[in-house]
Amino acid sequence: MSNWYSIFPKNPLLSISTWVLFCLVPLYFVFLTTSTLIVSIAVAILIVYIICFRFSYSTNNALVYVCISLEMVINAVMTVLFGYIYFAFFTAFFIGRIRHTVGFYIMYGLHIAMTVGSIIGGFFIETELFIKEIPFIVIVVFGVILGPFYIYSTNKRDKLQGQLATANERISELSVYEERQRIARDLHDTLGQKLSMVGLKSDLAIRLVKKDQDAAIEELRDIRQTASIALKEVREMVSNMKAVKLQDELLHVEKILTAANIKMIIEGNSEFDHIPAITGNTLSMCLKEAVNNVVRHSKATECKITIIQKSDVIQLTVLDNGIGISNMNRKPSSNGLNGMKERVEFVNGDLEISGQNGTLVKVTLPNVIMYQKENAKHS
Repeated sequence: MSNWYSIFPKNPLLSISTWVLFCLVPLYFVFLTTSTLIVSIAVAILIVYIICFRFSYSTNNALVYVCISLEMVINAVMTVLFGYIYFAFFTAFFIGRIRHTVGFYIMYGLHIAMTVGSIIGGFFIETELFIKEIPFIVIVVFGVILGPFYIYSTNKRDKLQGQLATANERISELSVYEERQRIARDLHDTLGQKLSMVGLKSDLAIRLVKKDQDAAIEELRDIRQTASIALKEVREMVSNMKAVKLQDELLHVEKILTAANIKMIIEGNSEFDHIPAITGNTLSMCLKEAVNNVVRHSKATECKITIIQKSDVIQLTVLDNGIGISNMNRKPSSNGLNGMKERVEFVNGDLEISGQNGTLVKVTLPNVIMYQKENAKHS
């Protein structure tokens, strides 16, 4: 509630009208039917009640319960002496503001007990007056019973909405972060391979420029073509328009291994049926990163790529005959290895890297989608 007098959140006009209707109007009849002393007492009690109500709004510690208890006493006194039950309505709505669950239910139960007890006592003292006010008493009793739960549930809902808004903001931030990480991995995997090829072919062109100019020109043309392909892939990747196919990636891998004078051996089947796009993209990026590391760090002369497709999994293995990852002076980039790990874990796969006799990179991805489709065909 934005103000102490708020009974209905986000509706100050209705709250003020409620105060006038349930407080000032009934008290007006007290002024007409009693002596000056009694009127003065009633006005003094009204002022004390408003002060307690206002003070309880601005207090957040145990004094809140003291103020509410005093308000309950005022409710009972006004009910018994003047048949004035209406303060109980405002106390009930304020009890709904209590956030502590145990405190809420204790004060809620005490308030109902004191309100009902004072009404019963008032019937014995001012029977005729209470009979006349039975319709108003019923309204107030319903307010005492339902009002706290209305305010309590409203405040709890607002709190949950605030937490939900905070959670949504956090999710948005994490989504942006994850997207940046994805773009960083894709840029590393895509540009790393192409730039490695450009570097290798540039070195080769430099060596050939004096020996064989035609061959050097051919290498420069390959460099130009590779740069164009890299530029195209980056544009398509950033716009998220392209899913990399493993068959296409094998052709690129063959070129970079050939440029690095590394023999390429392919085993297994690279032609897939019903392979999910995300699986093919993950395998392609892992293959690209693994071959990049072979070219840069392994000092290998041979690289064997094995692709096995089973009913439930797809396995990609990259094995070189180099010095092994444990003996490398310059370790592979942590960004590349972490990127492979994150991609594989994202699709619930497994990544195994070992380096005893050369370096072995083994990627195992589930093939559930394909398996389900094949079963659907047979059925």
